[in-house]
Amino acid sequence: MTGSEGSGPPGTTGDEHRDEHGDVRTRGAAPAPDPEARRRRLSEAAVVRAVVWAARIVGALTVVAAVLPAPRRVIGSELRSTLGLPAGLGLASLVVTALAGVGLLLLATGLRRRKKRAWWVATATTTFLVVVNLLHVLDQRRGIGPAVLVVALLAALIATRRYFVARQDPGGLGRSVRSLLQFGLSGFLIVWVLLALNPRRLVGDPSIAAQAAHAALSLIGVTGPVEFEQRAVWLDDLTSAIGLTFGVVALVVAGYHLLRSPEPRPSLDPDDEQRLRALLDQRDGDSLGYFALRRDKAAVFAHGGKSAVSYRVLAGVALASGDPVGDVGAWPGAIEAFLGICTRYGWSPAVLGCSERGATAWSKAGLDALELGDEAVLETASFSLDGRPMRGVRQTVNRMQRSGHTVEVTRLRDLDETARMRVAERAHRWRGAEDERGFSMASSRVADPSDPDAVIVTALRDGEPSGMLQLVPWGRDGLSLDLMVRDADADNGVNELMIAELMAAAKDHGVKRVSLNFAMFRSALERGERIGAGPVARGWARVLRIASRWWQIDSLYRFNAKFRPSWYPRYVLFPAVRDLPRVLFVVLEAEGFGGRPPALLRLLRR
Repeated sequence: MTGSEGSGPPGTTGDEHRDEHGDVRTRGAAPAPDPEARRRRLSEAAVVRAVVWAARIVGALTVVAAVLPAPRRVIGSELRSTLGLPAGLGLASLVVTALAGVGLLLLATGLRRRKKRAWWVATATTTFLVVVNLLHVLDQRRGIGPAVLVVALLAALIATRRYFVARQDPGGLGRSVRSLLQFGLSGFLIVWVLLALNPRRLVGDPSIAAQAAHAALSLIGVTGPVEFEQRAVWLDDLTSAIGLTFGVVALVVAGYHLLRSPEPRPSLDPDDEQRLRALLDQRDGDSLGYFALRRDKAAVFAHGGKSAVSYRVLAGVALASGDPVGDVGAWPGAIEAFLGICTRYGWSPAVLGCSERGATAWSKAGLDALELGDEAVLETASFSLDGRPMRGVRQTVNRMQRSGHTVEVTRLRDLDETARMRVAERAHRWRGAEDERGFSMASSRVADPSDPDAVIVTALRDGEPSGMLQLVPWGRDGLSLDLMVRDADADNGVNELMIAELMAAAKDHGVKRVSLNFAMFRSALERGERIGAGPVARGWARVLRIASRWWQIDSLYRFNAKFRPSWYPRYVLFPAVRDLPRVLFVVLEAEGFGGRPPALLRLLRR
């Protein structure tokens, strides 16, 4: 992880130190799960929600008070005269007060994630609003109600300070200052140059210092000392708009960098990888358990190390995948440790692709569940190409065999180094420039020597490879499909042939079950095709088929369904409904189907 990318724990919770690059690293086991600690966490969450809603209410009322005509004058003429303040301060107060209200509305998101910097900025903003409201009361002799609300919010923030503990991106402060200076200086220079290039449109002969002061004041919406000719009102409006726009953008961008959550560079600590492998060797576990070994994930372990949760942080969301790895009885401890890390760094917890048993465990920890799709699983004992339901697959396999296709099934450990490198090179060549897809059901590597128990299925036509499957271990007697690639010139049906031959050779390799692809929204597609399906079911299925033009939704479901698998539901879990759109956006990015463009990521990490 680089300093510009932020920092966060790449592994277990515990005492913190920094590595040679300055990144935050953690060591030690998570504390033992404590029911009292969980109740305390839920109680603190309720208090934080109350403060968040108070900030939203005060922010909304502040914006309304600044915008509506009746209370628009925040600082009246009498008070300005008494204090000797400039006349332009009225508009400045209006703009700054409105921005403060909007700022509170935006800060509420940071407060909900219990960010320490969000608390500091919200406290400073609320203090400013207290002063503004007190001045309003002194000037107008009315409006004490809003002042009481703002004072109450300030008191609540101070009283609950200890709850806002989430750490920020350690490089965020520097980027925040740079953004503020860059946008602010850019707006200042543009306005100053416009004034300098149009001396005939200005009243009198304002000095360079006066023009500079006017440009600086335009950033906060204050009228400066420069006056414009009657025929050049457009220039006054233009410079004011440019200055205020750059000022607002500077504040927004600086605020984003100041309050953003750390997004650590994806990496799996070698020690954590070995601990995960030990857990996978001990338990049959989930069919997606082996994918916890992806090198772009981190892991957090329960007290005693009997269970772990693997995750990756994207856009402020800590996205776990599959069920926790290890002893089911230790799952609550691993889940609590994961949620504790999310609180510590201001991440929103989410889970992708967990089983029904895993969803139950996560739900008990306070997350909401939504069925996302189904996993197709083939049982070796019952799989057969015989019978009418398998007629299509059987005909495809027979056709491929008659045309000279054969299939080889071997464990990766049985290949020598030269053969292994050929397999890896071939897979990368066949994939070409296509982005890697998969997060919850992909290992992100091909024919890697660290996966000796992986199974390689290779289709050959007249001795030349034309397709390949890589499957990783699922417990002691199962396999999970990891990678499916083929030559661009391969005949249609090569994938069906490889799966059929794999199932025929499964018993020789001690395999009793094989997990195929995960079919998103399978139930919805199936319901929409049933006789008597209602308009909602048919409409939703139609939308999914349209989406399949860009994402393999319908085609993947139909491919899996050819083999008559057993379907097992998979779920996505999230903190609350309001977080679901953001979580789904992160899921698309993690799975390689979109998300933030690379150019935007480079800009955000500058």
